[in-house]
Amino acid sequence: MLEFPTWKKVWLWGITLVACLAALPSIFAAAGVSWPDSLPDPEVNLGLDLAGGSHILLEANPDQVAAQRLENMEESVRSLMRGAEPRIRIGDLSTNDGRLSFMLDDPADLDRARELLLPVVNGTGLTREWNLSVVDGQRVVLTPTSDGINQAVTDAMDSATEVVRKRIDALGTREPTIIRQGDTRIVVQVPGLQDPDQLKELLGQTAKLEFKLVDATALPSDVAQGIAPVGSEIYPYAATSDYPGQFVAVRRLGGIRGDSLTNAQQSFDQQTNEAVVNIQFDQQGGAKFAKLSTENVGKSFAIILDGEVISSPYFREPILGGSAQISGGFTTESANNLAISLRSGALPVDLTVVEERTVGPDLGADSIRKGMLAMMIGSMAVIVLMIASYGRFGVYATVALGFNVMMILGIMAGLNTTLTLPGIAGFVLTIGAAVDANVLINERIREERKRGRRVVAAVETGYKEASRAIYDANITNFIAGILLFMFGSGPVRGFAVVLIVGLFTSVFTAVTLTRMWVAAWLRKARPSDVNL
Repeated sequence: MLEFPTWKKVWLWGITLVACLAALPSIFAAAGVSWPDSLPDPEVNLGLDLAGGSHILLEANPDQVAAQRLENMEESVRSLMRGAEPRIRIGDLSTNDGRLSFMLDDPADLDRARELLLPVVNGTGLTREWNLSVVDGQRVVLTPTSDGINQAVTDAMDSATEVVRKRIDALGTREPTIIRQGDTRIVVQVPGLQDPDQLKELLGQTAKLEFKLVDATALPSDVAQGIAPVGSEIYPYAATSDYPGQFVAVRRLGGIRGDSLTNAQQSFDQQTNEAVVNIQFDQQGGAKFAKLSTENVGKSFAIILDGEVISSPYFREPILGGSAQISGGFTTESANNLAISLRSGALPVDLTVVEERTVGPDLGADSIRKGMLAMMIGSMAVIVLMIASYGRFGVYATVALGFNVMMILGIMAGLNTTLTLPGIAGFVLTIGAAVDANVLINERIREERKRGRRVVAAVETGYKEASRAIYDANITNFIAGILLFMFGSGPVRGFAVVLIVGLFTSVFTAVTLTRMWVAAWLRKARPSDVNL
């Protein structure tokens, strides 16, 4: 175990020095010294509790989820009845009281209608989503179940959490904390973001994009009074559109939703040079858009974003290929934000900011100073104790401790991880526990010398036997760290990161590096005894 060929020495020193060099930009930044721009600069990100930032609590309205499910069911019912062979004619469709009901023109179609609706009513999961009942032998009533609504809210919140995560990552921020709180709330913490207005604007935007045909039969006087023809609904024009303050009637069903988008990029119109957003549909959405444009050439359609019409152009020709362009008086920044929102997906439910806190960096700076002070005091105490107890072997242990701290910083910087206040506590804990391996090794060497073994045999046996206990102990700590990282969030995960990285570097420096140094000393000095 004490044989170290040249290639192995070069390999071990190379790993150590690379990890230590990766820590230098973070050390320079902490000391307030500028790092040369021409050199790579991986740095450890500071968490919200150290760098300050924004804390936002978002809340969703579950009633909106129920209303959306009702609308989806209405569209499914109409499509199923229309597509039946022969067609099942229905009328008197109503969505009052949170239920969907409709009349069959021919009661003889009841069994066929029930058969078509059963797969939709039962859903694809284990939870029954709707109850189907028949009134007077001719009216079909679909009532959402409480389990179905609860599952829909849970799915919507999970989807909203993922959309929020994508949007914040697209902003260029690093290591945000985004977690569910309760049934309808999401906590968002973004380190280093002192101005939360852009974040709130982006997160508050549902980015629900729809393309619907304008109802040309609607009278402008009726639309101005809020009266829409049967089968249509009224939307206001956005303030940035060509008709701010006005309204337009659009067909309620039969349009295309933006959930089939695959990409959205901010660009500029080649003719007007105004900021626009280029969008791309998936295969199914592209086919629907092509069909809609082909069947309605010369007709106007509305581009609706979050309940407001941003533009109402005409289909001058069929739009094939699944791509389109959205314009509407955008600035470059607003077009880019819209592209980010569309690219990350539409929020399935509106999110309202119910709590907002801006955390200043002063507390974090004080925490860093006190954490560094604790590390220095702890390190000095460990160094004095190790040298006093084990002499030369204690010196090796303290040098390995210094490399250990540098390697932890370097690996965290290379992995682009975040250091939180509990992470600093993890550093202090790592320093105290890092020399445990050397204590075990040195005590085992001392025992072997008392048994009469020669110096080389005692050292070799000490490292060999102690390593088993060291590996076992660190494996159990590694499992605990993995569980903390998997099931924890925010600062808890920050602590877990330092713990996991520290386990690897501690074993590497305390066992492998010190053994290489001790082996080199034994070959060179050939001592008759070791002072342990």
